Amino acid sequence: MADGERNTVRAVERALDILLCFSSTEMELGLSDIAKRVKLHKSTVHRLLASLESRGFIRRDPHTQNYRLGWRILELVSNVHQSGDLSTVVLPEMTRLRDLLDETISLYIRSGTERIRIQAVESHQPVRRVANIGQRLPLYVGASGKVLLAWSPPEVVEQVLNDPKIPPDLDREEFIRQLERVRENGYAISIEEREAGAAAVAAPVFDRNGQLVAALSVSGPADRFTGAATLRFAEAVTRSAKIIHQILTAG
Repeated sequence: MADGERNTVRAVERALDILLCFSSTEMELGLSDIAKRVKLHKSTVHRLLASLESRGFIRRDPHTQNYRLGWRILELVSNVHQSGDLSTVVLPEMTRLRDLLDETISLYIRSGTERIRIQAVESHQPVRRVANIGQRLPLYVGASGKVLLAWSPPEVVEQVLNDPKIPPDLDREEFIRQLERVRENGYAISIEEREAGAAAVAAPVFDRNGQLVAALSVSGPADRFTGAATLRFAEAVTRSAKIIHQILTAG
């Protein structure tokens, strides 16, 4: 590859790294914050931000001078949702499940040692789980994370367990046993694991080749996940995951 091509590829990678700095919890960042995250000089980041801003992928607040994702991103998201991908195909079944249980339904995929919510249908109840599409969460905690890990290759599980972000008091052997129980039961339950007052039940979604592609979950306030209700949620979400498998197999 010629020097000019390498420089172009590097610039594209850096621009993408800048876009990935923004999340549902950090929607606005200053120049110094972004430079620190992507480990580049502020002058370089400023030039890249200017290019992204000129094309509508980044916008700058005229008062704070901080940066946010631009409206052009919505065009890309719209294209994804119209392309017949997984998150679109499963939406009718997710909506049916939400209407049945009246709790928030989410779909997660694994991305490295994290999980990403790629689709969500929120409950109509006043007190409910708010599900932000695109949110990245850890794999080692939460029902969906454990489902995604339970059917992951051993090297992925080992990588997650060696992640420095994991609490030092995590019992590795007990965690492995939990993953084994998830595979045996066909679903995972989490009560206030990641967030106080929240609970979830998740089941695996397999493709036509029997490979895990996603985790389907129902979540809501922990006080609504009593013993009997949790069992009903587990049966319903497992049934919906199988229906989605049938949809993917027939597609």
